[in-house]
Amino acid sequence: MAKIFGLLCAFSVALCLAQVSAAEGASLQPIGSFEEPIYVTSDPGNPERLFVVERAGEIKLVSNGIATTFADLSSVVACCEVERGLLSIALAPDFDTSGLFYVDYTGKEAPGEIHVAEMQALGNSASIGTLRNVLTIPHPGAANHNGGQLQFGPEGDLFISTGDGGGNNDAFHNAQNLSSLLGKILRIDPHQSGPQPYTVPAGNPFSAATPPDDTIWSYGLRNPFRFSFDRLSGAIAIGDVGEGRREEVDYAAAPGLGGGANYGWNCREGFVEGPATDLPAGKCATTSFVEPIFDYPHIDPAGGPARCAIIGGYVVRDPGLGGLYGRYLYGDLCTGELRSFDPANPAASDCAVGLQVEDLNSFGEDSAGRLYVVSGKGRVQRLVGATAAGCSSPAQASLRRPSFIGLRAVRRKVERNRRGGLVAWVSPCAERRGDRVRLMQGRRTLASRSLNRACTAHFLVRVRHNLTLRATIGEDSTYQAAISKRVKLRAVPRKHRH
Repeated sequence: MAKIFGLLCAFSVALCLAQVSAAEGASLQPIGSFEEPIYVTSDPGNPERLFVVERAGEIKLVSNGIATTFADLSSVVACCEVERGLLSIALAPDFDTSGLFYVDYTGKEAPGEIHVAEMQALGNSASIGTLRNVLTIPHPGAANHNGGQLQFGPEGDLFISTGDGGGNNDAFHNAQNLSSLLGKILRIDPHQSGPQPYTVPAGNPFSAATPPDDTIWSYGLRNPFRFSFDRLSGAIAIGDVGEGRREEVDYAAAPGLGGGANYGWNCREGFVEGPATDLPAGKCATTSFVEPIFDYPHIDPAGGPARCAIIGGYVVRDPGLGGLYGRYLYGDLCTGELRSFDPANPAASDCAVGLQVEDLNSFGEDSAGRLYVVSGKGRVQRLVGATAAGCSSPAQASLRRPSFIGLRAVRRKVERNRRGGLVAWVSPCAERRGDRVRLMQGRRTLASRSLNRACTAHFLVRVRHNLTLRATIGEDSTYQAAISKRVKLRAVPRKHRH
């Protein structure tokens, strides 16, 4: 893992026990049964008014235990080929006065076309006649990887997730392409400003781009089906569905929220290399990526059921959930197992909550901070009570102690065609002396050295042009693998000597 962990993995299970244990077990309280529900949220001013999104196009309002039809978009929603349909809604922060809310769906006009549209409620319902299209995103070629999450950020702007367009290995070349809105997180002010259907907020990192590419907030994502904001800290957490190897959680603190971040797909998949068969030679090696804070493999090292697609959740801020408070709750579509981790120490604290949901489709949060789980089989339930005791089936990686590797340059500027010195060090290293450290340029190994008695390895590299380098050390029976931050060596003209 390419992260620095504050605690040794030898204590990871004890850490999880201490944070998640309680006298009573958690439970799931039924809210109701629906037709293929896919998302749930609440009135910003009244957490007792829940809105359940059904994939085929209806939105149900649940109040006092009674479900009624709040809006029906089935006439405009293309459903339900593969992953298409009505995917989520977001109610405006001033919903109780404005009645405005926003919907994300695949439309019927063009195959796969993604729409973000505005509607306005009057009382307990909203007419399809109020539908105003805000943003249209072409999505030809495949019926999967639509993204589909809408969330208002802490500053009041609307964030939108889109998948890479579907197929394998980013077949349509979108995630790393800043001229495409696919494989991205977008940010807009959805309120109409004159003839424009939305406004580009000040501070968008690519605001100088040609519309609508100026809406891009971050990129390099495969299918960020669900993301959320921590209602206390404002941080964004993105559950990005992987290809065939890893599932990942990307995380960015407020106020930056990852603006301009490139999360790596398809050069990266979690902490490992991605397929990247569609990019120009050398692009992955020369591009800087923001690593996830957490990933997990499809094959469970502990022998449990195979995992396939992360369902991103929320940082728990419901005090009624005891030891789960402050932890990130997530799950997987294939296993339905609910898990959580501490965002400050993800791999070492990851563990099972002790609850399972068949066909887990989504999590939701109401305006009081209470959390919900949505099953594609029809059930919407609220997570209540104390959290489950213990940490079942911890990730195998947690059984190895974390290790950290650092890299620094003796000089950052090196005369062209001369050698630059670099020093790598590893911690902890009591059992690591003699292990090999590799110096990498992208995927290419430039040199390999053994750790000396001081737990350092020294390198000399000829600098013919600017270089971006990292140091890595492999996994062994005691320690996890580690990778350093990038160090750049700049080639400068040679000085004339007389």
